[in-house]
Amino acid sequence: MTRDSSREDIPAGGHKGRATTRLRNYFLTGLVIAGPIGITLWLTWTFIQWVDGWVKPFVPKVYNPDTYLPFPVPGFGLIVAIVLLTIVGFVTANFAGRSLLSFGESVVGRMPLVRNIYSGLKQIFETVLDERGSSFTKAALIEYPRKGLWAIVFISTQTKGEVARRLSDKADLVSVFLPTTPNPTSGFLLFVPREDVIELKMSVEDAAKLVISAGLVNPSSPEILDDLMEKKADQTSISKTPADAPREDA
Repeated sequence: MTRDSSREDIPAGGHKGRATTRLRNYFLTGLVIAGPIGITLWLTWTFIQWVDGWVKPFVPKVYNPDTYLPFPVPGFGLIVAIVLLTIVGFVTANFAGRSLLSFGESVVGRMPLVRNIYSGLKQIFETVLDERGSSFTKAALIEYPRKGLWAIVFISTQTKGEVARRLSDKADLVSVFLPTTPNPTSGFLLFVPREDVIELKMSVEDAAKLVISAGLVNPSSPEILDDLMEKKADQTSISKTPADAPREDA
């Protein structure tokens, strides 16, 4: 009696091992898909509840739908906050609002500790929310923390103010932000010579993903597309050259 030769090649537990591998791959695939969606929904829901907890107590009961409904309405506080902020922006856009704001800032400017906190926060919000600004529009590489080691930075702007005056005889400096991994919101402000900064073609978002993932999420380099376009341009120029063109040594 002969054995089936095809079964001798399958080791013991082979089918079970392959099934386990497939189940593990399915689980990881589901985790990759559901993880970002779940975390995004959780963060959004937490933010909405946080805003509702701050705003709803100040809303009169007559206008609060939670008074009439047997269940709370999520997001109502967020809508009220957006409307109030829009009204505040509209009021401060005219002359009377700007005068009142200037008066309030002058009062705050007389408070020793409060004025420092207010001015710093105001500059941060104006820089982050100003659509006309060019903050963090490019990602780049610098040698940090020593020669031979490279780190991703975000180019902020050309160095200005006292720092630029003090270092005017050194080099043309640019202000860069060096983010930390995996939290890119913290980092270091560095003033680097422009010649030591290597700009990258990847977007700031792709560079941030690279920093957050500690190098695991690596965006495709656009240099591949550039090389293909250059090769295509060279081929096109060669094909357009007439075959009977006179040679220089003729």
